[in-house]
Amino acid sequence: MKRVHVIDSHTGGEPTRVVIAGGPDLGSGTVAEKLLVFRRDFDAFRSAVVNEPRGNDAIVGALLCEPSDPSCTAGVVFFNNVGYLNMCGHGTIGLMVTLGYLGRLNPGSHRIETPVGVVTATLLDGNTVSITNVPSYRKAKAVVIDVPGYGLVTGDVAWGGNWFFLVEDSPVRVEPANLDALGGFAWAVRRSINASGFPEVDHVELFSDPRNFVLCPGKAYDRSPCGTGTSAKLACLYADGKLREGETWLQESITGSVFEGRVSIINGEIVPSITGTAFVNADAQLLLDPNDPFCWGIRR
Repeated sequence: MKRVHVIDSHTGGEPTRVVIAGGPDLGSGTVAEKLLVFRRDFDAFRSAVVNEPRGNDAIVGALLCEPSDPSCTAGVVFFNNVGYLNMCGHGTIGLMVTLGYLGRLNPGSHRIETPVGVVTATLLDGNTVSITNVPSYRKAKAVVIDVPGYGLVTGDVAWGGNWFFLVEDSPVRVEPANLDALGGFAWAVRRSINASGFPEVDHVELFSDPRNFVLCPGKAYDRSPCGTGTSAKLACLYADGKLREGETWLQESITGSVFEGRVSIINGEIVPSITGTAFVNADAQLLLDPNDPFCWGIRR
């Protein structure tokens, strides 16, 4: 019987499950290298932690690990129901609040090593965190794709720690009553943008005033405004001259939770900062019994 210590939290409604102890040994490389080892050798563990019957499609896992960069407080590899994430904004907020809950760090700024580089996360109080993300940018503006069943759709391809296709003025209004329709439309958009020369896009972000809707790689929608999605949005706004350095952008999720976003220009690059809140809601042990036919989760 293997025991795995996890702390569950939610950031703006989106769950994070941090693996504190009992996870696999990923070696002594960089966090990017550790992700490769995780994917290659321990994918069953990923599934066991976040998939049913212990988890659900919305949970994002965060494996706490030693950073290779000695200036960093922690390293983390993020994962979900179908695979691995380059970076996760809401998950980093949840990680910081979790480490604060455990007494492993004090309020203040801390460097966190992720697979895409080091981010700075500042624990402002017991529940509020501000993240200075990796540099973000727009790769392609006003890309027109033909989406079967919907016609021509225009959006931007942008990087905010993950790859996004951002669609302004969604033909399906972003409101809770339309969740099924939004999910269907966003999935059709993802398939079309991937087939149109942008296979790297794994998140689709839809907007209609005042909210956003983000479809994640495993078809779950983000209950939070999405930290990397907000970063991608900020990069596009700045590129269009609609947001100046230091100005505040409020991004509201379909659940009504809000992130505050700002950009700084550092060495000519757009560096987003995201502020949000998280709350710890469980401190538990997962039991991995090899006699359980669903010990390693129900995979898609």
